[in-house]
Amino acid sequence: MNKLKRKMSNQNNPGGLTNTEDDELTLPRASINKMIKELVPSVRIANEARELILNCCTEFIHLLSSEANEICNQLHKKTINAEHVLMALEKLGFGDYQTEAEAVLKDCKAVAAKRRRQSTRLENLGIPEEELLRQQQELFAKARQEQAFAEQQQWEQLQAAAQQAQASALPNNDDDYE
Repeated sequence: MNKLKRKMSNQNNPGGLTNTEDDELTLPRASINKMIKELVPSVRIANEARELILNCCTEFIHLLSSEANEICNQLHKKTINAEHVLMALEKLGFGDYQTEAEAVLKDCKAVAAKRRRQSTRLENLGIPEEELLRQQQELFAKARQEQAFAEQQQWEQLQAAAQQAQASALPNNDDDYE
């Protein structure tokens, strides 16, 4: 771990973060706890051990991203891409994880492609946006008319009930003439 910390402290500060800001960058505890529960559901893990796992994960991400940044800079690129991260894994001695990382990358690309297809579904309807807007306005107008009609009927029913209650509350004068 000291070797990792030395490597991190010797590297340039690419994000422009001060040490206090850098220390505050950690993974969400809830996410780490969820992963731990999914991986070892029948094992209880002490809070101290959870904190150590959190710190190790954060340190690993810092180390990997710093190495990927170095590779990116060496290749005169401005954006770290997946290939840079895979190269960093290999360079740091984590080549055994490369196959799994590539599988995760493939899954992420598939999810992103699916999202893009879903976001263009409206565009694929073949109906111009103006026509869709016009149809929407017609539906709103129809709904307002139906609502107004329902409110009118309800008001008339209340009026009829009030008149009926008023009529039954009046004294019946027919009995006076008998």
